[in-house]
Amino acid sequence: MNLSTTPALKTGDTTSRLTASLSTLSLGLIILFAVGFVQGANDVIHDAAHDTRHTLVFPCH
Repeated sequence: MNLSTTPALKTGDTTSRLTASLSTLSLGLIILFAVGFVQGANDVIHDAAHDTRHTLVFPCH
Protein backbone atom coordinates (compact mmCIF):
# COMPACT_ATOMS: atom_id res chain seq x y z
CA MET A 1 0.00 0.00 0.00
CA ASN A 2 1.40 3.37 -0.99
CA LEU A 3 0.61 6.38 1.13
CA SER A 4 1.00 9.83 -0.27
CA THR A 5 1.35 12.75 2.07
CA THR A 6 1.73 16.40 1.34
CA PRO A 7 4.27 18.29 3.42
CA ALA A 8 2.86 21.08 5.53
CA LEU A 9 3.73 24.64 4.59
CA LYS A 10 6.54 26.10 6.58
CA THR A 11 6.39 29.57 8.07
CA GLY A 12 9.05 30.76 5.63
CA ASP A 13 6.95 29.60 2.67
CA THR A 14 3.91 31.47 3.92
CA THR A 15 5.93 34.60 4.62
CA SER A 16 7.54 34.59 1.18
CA ARG A 17 4.16 34.11 -0.50
CA LEU A 18 2.68 36.97 1.50
CA THR A 19 5.64 39.20 0.66
CA ALA A 20 5.35 38.37 -3.04
CA SER A 21 1.60 39.00 -3.02
CA LEU A 22 1.91 42.35 -1.28
CA SER A 23 4.76 43.41 -3.56
CA THR A 24 2.73 42.53 -6.64
CA LEU A 25 -0.32 44.36 -5.33
CA SER A 26 1.73 47.45 -4.50
CA LEU A 27 3.40 47.51 -7.91
CA GLY A 28 0.05 47.07 -9.64
CA LEU A 29 -1.50 49.96 -7.73
CA ILE A 30 1.47 52.20 -8.49
CA ILE A 31 1.22 51.40 -12.21
CA LEU A 32 -2.55 51.95 -12.17
CA PHE A 33 -2.11 55.33 -10.50
CA ALA A 34 0.70 56.36 -12.85
CA VAL A 35 -1.17 55.40 -16.01
CA GLY A 36 -4.67 56.40 -15.02
CA PHE A 37 -4.45 59.41 -12.78
CA VAL A 38 -1.16 61.22 -13.29
CA GLN A 39 -1.66 63.85 -15.93
CA GLY A 40 0.91 66.41 -16.79
CA ALA A 41 2.33 68.11 -19.80
CA ASN A 42 3.28 64.74 -21.28
CA ASP A 43 0.35 62.29 -21.32
CA VAL A 44 2.03 59.72 -23.55
CA ILE A 45 1.62 56.80 -21.11
CA HIS A 46 -2.01 57.66 -20.37
CA ASP A 47 -2.84 58.09 -24.06
CA ALA A 48 -1.12 54.81 -24.96
CA ALA A 49 -3.10 52.92 -22.31
CA HIS A 50 -6.30 54.59 -23.51
CA ASP A 51 -5.62 53.65 -27.14
CA THR A 52 -4.80 50.09 -26.10
CA ARG A 53 -8.16 49.77 -24.36
CA HIS A 54 -9.90 50.88 -27.56
CA THR A 55 -7.82 48.45 -29.63
CA LEU A 56 -8.85 45.58 -27.35
CA VAL A 57 -12.52 46.69 -27.58
CA PHE A 58 -12.53 47.28 -23.82
CA PRO A 59 -14.79 50.09 -22.60
CA CYS A 60 -12.98 52.90 -20.86
CA HIS A 61 -15.63 55.58 -20.35
